[in-house]
Amino acid sequence: MVRKLCIFLTSVTLMLLPPQQAASPLVSDEMLDKLKSEYSEQAFRRGVAINKLLAELEGQDINKQLVEVNRFFNQFEYREDHLHWGQQDYWATPHEFIGTHRGDCEDFVIAKYFALRKLGVPDERLYLTYVKALEQNVAHMVLSYFPTPSSIPQILDNYNPRIVSADRRKDLLPVYSFNAKSLFLTNASAGLGKSLPTNKIKNSKWTKLLADIQKEKP
Repeated sequence: MVRKLCIFLTSVTLMLLPPQQAASPLVSDEMLDKLKSEYSEQAFRRGVAINKLLAELEGQDINKQLVEVNRFFNQFEYREDHLHWGQQDYWATPHEFIGTHRGDCEDFVIAKYFALRKLGVPDERLYLTYVKALEQNVAHMVLSYFPTPSSIPQILDNYNPRIVSADRRKDLLPVYSFNAKSLFLTNASAGLGKSLPTNKIKNSKWTKLLADIQKEKP
């Protein structure tokens, strides 16, 4: 993760995702079959388990949705990209994350982001946020949930399993936040700062991730 911020900031492009209005399975029936054939029976069961969880969480209080999705994926094993994928900075799809049951911080955040979008959480409330983890002295990524556009976000993190507001995470130094629609430089209070024009910014990692997700579909 060290030096990822500098590398990533040189190439950030944002693409629009279709809006999600109601809960739907994170893993389709076809993808469940692929989890079994490409990975293992255990991977198949993990796919069934996240689908079951999302079905149970549909229509429930947003705080419960955040807690349960965060809890589910935080059970996965942390593994750095160079050890797991043989690459320095690889963004795994939710299918790959569920299949291998391990990944680094971006993989945790990506899976949580797409799971919450399946529950109908608006895109403008969810941001993938790059931070510096001060205790570990490394670049890190967390998922930020904004209850309102002007509120301090709640932080979903694989380092700290408790969801707390960003102003209580003194161990994190926010750098910038992005989602499918926007990218913001993040101010010191962990809110959203200056917006960057999405039509002039390149986000090669995000673009490749969305392309990889499309390629996985039968």
